[in-house]
Amino acid sequence: MWVGSNVKKVKKQPIILIFAGLALTAILFFFGRTTEPKKIMAAPKMTQNVQSFNIQSFIDSSKIRLTPEQALYVSKLENGISRGDVPAQQIKAFTSLANFWKDSLKSFEPYAQYIYEAAKLDNSEKNLTFAAQLFLDALRGEHDEAKLNWETITAIELFEKAIQLNPENQDLKIGLGSCYIFGTGRNGDPQQTMKGIQELLSVVKKDSSNMKAQFVLGVGGFVSGQYDKSIERFTKVIAAQPENLEAIAFLADTYAAKGDNENAVKWYTITKRIANNPEYSKEVDERIKMLK
Repeated sequence: MWVGSNVKKVKKQPIILIFAGLALTAILFFFGRTTEPKKIMAAPKMTQNVQSFNIQSFIDSSKIRLTPEQALYVSKLENGISRGDVPAQQIKAFTSLANFWKDSLKSFEPYAQYIYEAAKLDNSEKNLTFAAQLFLDALRGEHDEAKLNWETITAIELFEKAIQLNPENQDLKIGLGSCYIFGTGRNGDPQQTMKGIQELLSVVKKDSSNMKAQFVLGVGGFVSGQYDKSIERFTKVIAAQPENLEAIAFLADTYAAKGDNENAVKWYTITKRIANNPEYSKEVDERIKMLK
């Protein structure tokens, strides 16, 4: 069986901190996604028409960077997929292509696409979940609208397939809800945010102590402008997890968006102590200056 490689506003303008630089996520480690580390997780600029990202065109254009030897290797793998009549052979070829783009070119998008293709063909809960989480981790820090749409749609498809195999898995439901909130919901569609919230509410109705679900519900409240509900959720998470840096920073952001500058400053200051990172503290100090 195939197993994927383990990659690891003030009041008028909300500011949501992103922690990729502090957490050293696997995507940053393997692919060098250092664009705007520790910056504002702003929603991409909205346009009249939804932009699309063509992954196959992206892969084709990326092949220009290949050496003749690399191009020949990729071509053999691709031909193996088209000619292979045994799913196991196709899965092996997809996995080899994924590892090639990860290891040789540090290119996330082709890597993720081939992990997606292999997981879909394998159709096991384990590999569907791995691929879904890979896309979810990526979309949380995505600033490009077209790629955000692609990552969100793909992650949702993978989580839904995994849930079909294990309908009682609450982590999968949290992942699915997170896709709507961090992805299409952040992209400016309130109906998508509500889809995510409803998915997460189904989890906390069964287990109110599930802090992963409570946290994402807090983010959903922030995105939808329901600041009081958001504060309630984040406060609950912090009570259970006092050192949860992300929840504390989101709470500070929520207070700032609501216009409660005193509490925003209080919680931003706490994040500095927990993060214990000079660069992070410098940015937080700038945010605090904006609020005073």
